[in-house]
Amino acid sequence: MKTNTPEIRDDKVAAIGIGAMIVFIALILVAAVAAAVIIQTAEKLQQNAQATGDDTADEMAGKIMINNVFINQGQNGYDIFLRLAPGSEPSPRAAISYQLFCDAGYQDGANPVVNEHSTGAPIAGDMQPNTGYQMALPGGTCTPVAGEAMTLYIHVASGGSTYETLTIDSDAAGTMVV
Repeated sequence: MKTNTPEIRDDKVAAIGIGAMIVFIALILVAAVAAAVIIQTAEKLQQNAQATGDDTADEMAGKIMINNVFINQGQNGYDIFLRLAPGSEPSPRAAISYQLFCDAGYQDGANPVVNEHSTGAPIAGDMQPNTGYQMALPGGTCTPVAGEAMTLYIHVASGGSTYETLTIDSDAAGTMVV
């Protein structure tokens, strides 16, 4: 009787295949970690952009645009013609304050009288977008003086601030200073 005993050969092809499979799995793991880092970074950037956009929208939601400023000789102050900036939401008149800086010092106040421009009637509630308003500011410390420049800030609570330089060429009533 003849026994067939197969010869045991040294098979190195399978060892190379297992090594290749280990390298392949390692590459997949590295790619997964890299993808997770990229996704996490993209999410953080998106959140930062969203927060910045929300902050900007909040800042612009109550901003005031100054159209003209005239000297009002009756009050020795200023008549300001203004409106809410485009995209603004209605803003309560009581939330408005101002600061006027001049060489003699500064004048500030809260809740100034605001009239609707078309009717001249004082408003008690909210300033509405697409409506013109007139605000009378007493000169106080900063009465109009020819040749002087003043800085005007109008603030809206939980909104934006508006900055304007008033250049006074003449202190005559009705003179435009913006």
